[in-house]
Amino acid sequence: MDDLGPVAWPPAPIKTERLVLRESEARDRTTFIELLASPEVNTYLGGPRPRAELERELPDVPEQWPGSFVVELDGAMIGQILLRRATTHRRPAAKDKADLGYLFLPQSWGSGYATESCTAALTWFDEALPGEPIILTTQSANTASIRLAATLGFTELERFEAWGSEQWLGIRPPARTA
Repeated sequence: MDDLGPVAWPPAPIKTERLVLRESEARDRTTFIELLASPEVNTYLGGPRPRAELERELPDVPEQWPGSFVVELDGAMIGQILLRRATTHRRPAAKDKADLGYLFLPQSWGSGYATESCTAALTWFDEALPGEPIILTTQSANTASIRLAATLGFTELERFEAWGSEQWLGIRPPARTA
């Protein structure tokens, strides 16, 4: 994992109106497998991974590293927010910038959970690493993700071909400090 630099990890759980963002725990393993094996979740991410492979390969506590938040609703994991350094990226404009990613279970789509949790994670990021821009890459065909990116303050930087389809690269400028 490419780290975020001098960030104290894990932070205290981040609470929003309906959600909690926290570090991964062993009880989340089943949901991680469900996320990574879901054809719906992975439509724009290269397709699902085989469930048997995930069962064999995922550690007891998956995705336990700085920048990986479990999104919890009513005590159960519904998704993941990822903030990681884009040290190797196909686009020079993205290199060494923080990169936002997210995965949510299909049954949680359409309820505003992605907006709510990403906003909380970005607020944490702005406080932990003030003055840093953030990028987000998604397939151009993923219009829901592009709408979310716009809601979060990302603007299109460029489009490019990669992984067999057109990609959308957005950037969110650094938060203004008071």
